[in-house]
Amino acid sequence: MRVCSLLPSATEIVADLGEIDALVGVSEECRWPPEVVGKPVVSAARIDFGELSSLEIDRAVRESVRDGASLYAVDAELLDELRPDVIVTQDLCAVCAVSGGELAGACPASARIVSLDPKTIGEIAESVRTLAAVLDRREAGEAIVARMWRTIDDASEAVRGLPRRRVFFAEWVDPPFSAGHWLPEMIERAGGVDVLGTAGEPSRTTTWEAVAAARPELVVVAPCGFGVEEAAAAAATLDVDCAVVAVDADSYYSRPAPRVADGVAQLAHLFHPAHAPDPGLEAIVPLAREQARHDVVEQP
Repeated sequence: MRVCSLLPSATEIVADLGEIDALVGVSEECRWPPEVVGKPVVSAARIDFGELSSLEIDRAVRESVRDGASLYAVDAELLDELRPDVIVTQDLCAVCAVSGGELAGACPASARIVSLDPKTIGEIAESVRTLAAVLDRREAGEAIVARMWRTIDDASEAVRGLPRRRVFFAEWVDPPFSAGHWLPEMIERAGGVDVLGTAGEPSRTTTWEAVAAARPELVVVAPCGFGVEEAAAAAATLDVDCAVVAVDADSYYSRPAPRVADGVAQLAHLFHPAHAPDPGLEAIVPLAREQARHDVVEQP
């Protein structure tokens, strides 16, 4: 089986299933596990976001979507040379990866397109099962799903019956985006309540005034696609009257892959550190807000 994954979460799942050698092509954003770095890149963003601010990135994305232009370029010639049996992509978000429709003119005639479009944690688990079936690794898929739910259930059990923390989860900072899809569910299972997000629905823009009016106890800064250091830099600019913490969105929150279970465990610890164990994932609290974190987040 020869697989091209244009979706970072799918690349992770294929690797988790023990089929990393089946990956003959990936997207530019596929960086986990490290062994996939260096594989042929068949899709990449048309815009260089590296030197742009959060606001400039948002404007560039909105302009591209408004004009009907794809944010991604597919190397059709390379894709043809790689001769994939399966190409994995998505139709959930125009910003996140190449969609199935955009592959119409580039897909080799013999390749099967598999689109993964999960909106909830349960559907993330079904994505694992879908790829496991395609790769004839059903048993491995069930083991991954069981491990996911065990991690989530352990975190939920640790905080059961405790007061729920009021949380704003920032999927973007300028402008702020409330959490969507599986993220509000992650917050709920971790013992929190998302003050503006809607489970199973897309993330949406809001304002920091609306965030303040919702009275969160904690703002979790996790811009889509950002690592923890980038998130911390964004968090440092915020002027909100509550505790703030930056987390690694790219690894544990933005991508609908099994590691969202670890994200639930981290949130449970951030919300209720006296009750939920620290899973060891990096989180950064801006220095000016360290006292607020102790006062609001770490109370028993």
